[in-house]
Parts: sequence; structure tokens; C-alpha cells
Amino acid sequence: MTYREAIKLGESILQKADITDAKNDAWLLLAMACKIDRTYYYVHMDEELTTEQTREYQSVLKKRAERIPLQYITGEQEFMGLTFHVNNNVLIPRQDTETLVEEALKIIEPGMKVLDMCTGSGCIIISILKNTTDVAGYACDISKHAINVAKENAKINNVFVDFERSDLFEKINDKFDVIVSNPPYIRSEEIPHLMPEVARFEPMEALDGKEDGLDFYRRIVKDSKTHLNDNGILLFEIGYDQGTAVSDMLKYAGYCEVKVIKDLAGNDRVVMGRIEKR
Repeated sequence: MTYREAIKLGESILQKADITDAKNDAWLLLAMACKIDRTYYYVHMDEELTTEQTREYQSVLKKRAERIPLQYITGEQEFMGLTFHVNNNVLIPRQDTETLVEEALKIIEPGMKVLDMCTGSGCIIISILKNTTDVAGYACDISKHAINVAKENAKINNVFVDFERSDLFEKINDKFDVIVSNPPYIRSEEIPHLMPEVARFEPMEALDGKEDGLDFYRRIVKDSKTHLNDNGILLFEIGYDQGTAVSDMLKYAGYCEVKVIKDLAGNDRVVMGRIEKR
């Protein structure tokens, strides 16, 4: 089987498995399995794969056809121009979340302390630190496996983050100038209806926002004020239909300057509010 034939075979297999971008996934899996880039491919496309390459390519195609996310197979995902290691202990970083980082970067200044709650892969706090100077980064997650992935990503991207395994604020004693969070916010009943890559393979504890999807927002808002300095800011990523509910929570808790920010698709994506000087 030549490289050219391998791409066609992979595309056919993945199309039958209802993979949306079958051709692109087939190429990426071939590149990983054979350790080649596009330049090599175009020069050698009519050369035969080795037995080992064929075996590896067939193996990863089978995994993808089973709807295992591409990123869990390749082991990485790009976010904010950075590369992050991912596995099934963490959510796959998504472009939607870049809106949260971009809004945080607008208000973070040198000398500030920033906490990333429910950090997962660490993509939020690491991206913040890569785009700021003299900022102290902290992050927590209930999953020790997620913390391990996030620590690896901090090392890969050459930033220091003070990680703590904690159930929200349980083991957090400091105060911060900014708290950012992308907590679980999918309604429990909706999870079985998500695409198989998400419903079957991404970590349930990072998806399930309980009955109405708002459980973690309530818990974080309730305790956040005692962990923010004067004029501290809380920023959340939210689901497309949660802007009103989450912004009302912040207002009720005494936050001011509460606003909802839309993503590039025009959907509500971030809610933020400020604690007034006390």
C-alpha cells in the first residue's frame, strides 16, 4: 500500500464511521503513524509503507473509527497558538475557550495573582501566563490525573503554575486578583445526546453540570468573594444559553460591572463581574 492509497483507504474507513472531516483525520493519523510531514508525503506518495507503518496506521484508524477523539489518539491539541498534551483524563481544549482567555488578558496586569479553577489540561492558565509578564499563576482541579496532565503542559510550555488538587475552593486559602473558570456546565440529561467523541470518551466529571447545568457556577460564585482581593474579577466560560442565569447569579452575589461576552459565532460565551472595594 502506498502513502497515496493509505490516505484514500483511511478516508473511506472514517467516512463509513460518520467522521465529519474524514480526509483530514486520515492524513493526520497517517502522518503520526508514519512519522512524516506533508513535504515528505508529496515527494514519496507513491512509495510503499513499511509493514510496521501499515500496522500502526491500521491501528489508529480503527481507534478513530470507534469515535475515539483524534486528539486522544495523537496526544495533543493546539490552543492559543500553543501545543497541549491531552488524554482522556482532561477535556480537549476548544477554540470557544479562547474567548475566555482573551477577555482575561484584557484585564490582567503585571503583579496580579490569577487562579484557574477546574483547570483540566491547564490550557487557560498556561495561555494566560504565556501572554503576560510578572503574573503569578495558580490552578486547581478535583482530579489528580488532570493535575498531572496540567503539570506536564506547564513544563512543555515553560511556565510555572502552582497547582493544587482541590474540590473547588476546598483547599484554596489565598486571595486572588482574578479567578477564571471553565467549569462543567452541560445538563446531565443532554450528555448522552452529545457526539460520541464527547459523550463516550471525554471525562464525565468535567462535563456534567448536574440537572440544570448551573451547579458549579452556584458553588463557585458562593465562595469566590472571600477569595478575591478588592476589585477582584471573576470570569466564567458559559454555555450558549446560560448568559442570563449566570450573570444574574453574580449580580445577586454583589458583583458589579457584570457583563456577558459573545464568541466569534455570536453565542454567549463569557460572563464576568467585579467585586467592589470593601
